[in-house]
Amino acid sequence: MKFLFDYFPIICFFVAYKLWGIYVATAVTMATSFIQICVFWLCYRRFEKLHIITFVMVMLLGGSTLIFHKDIFIKWKPTIVYWAFGLTLLGSQIFSKKTIMQHMLDEKVSLPVLIWRRLNISWGIFFLVLGFINVYVIYNFSTNAWVNFKLFGTLGIIMVFAVAQSLYMSKYMQADKELPKKKD
Repeated sequence: MKFLFDYFPIICFFVAYKLWGIYVATAVTMATSFIQICVFWLCYRRFEKLHIITFVMVMLLGGSTLIFHKDIFIKWKPTIVYWAFGLTLLGSQIFSKKTIMQHMLDEKVSLPVLIWRRLNISWGIFFLVLGFINVYVIYNFSTNAWVNFKLFGTLGIIMVFAVAQSLYMSKYMQADKELPKKKD
């Protein structure tokens, strides 16, 4: 369910693009990104960083797309977000004792520190490469092909990479940490 919620603006972008074109799709994405953060706030009384980063980029680049009537701005949004994620992950290797991947998953998965660092590096590089792939598609394919790639291609690539990372992690998972027992 969270997966669909996270992809809600992208799915709406895709549908709006197919029905009305890139500029309506951009406006729809701006609106659905705003709705997404509002709904998340109403449900959890907090904001999710991913939604906020995406919202800011959608507003800046989507707004530029609509103001200047040039679709290149919205096409670059995924690349900028991917590169920001990649650089942030890689930066956490240098500037933090715990990597971002470890901060995100440490309560759910117990792994040796070296494996957390490898996972963090692999995800960081993955997002940098994904950004470059998006740039390649922007400049070598039609807008229609880019929209299809944005929804289906990146989704497929991310899922395959996530499964590969899960398999890698499973080899190194340690026994669950001892949890305090509940009082009856």
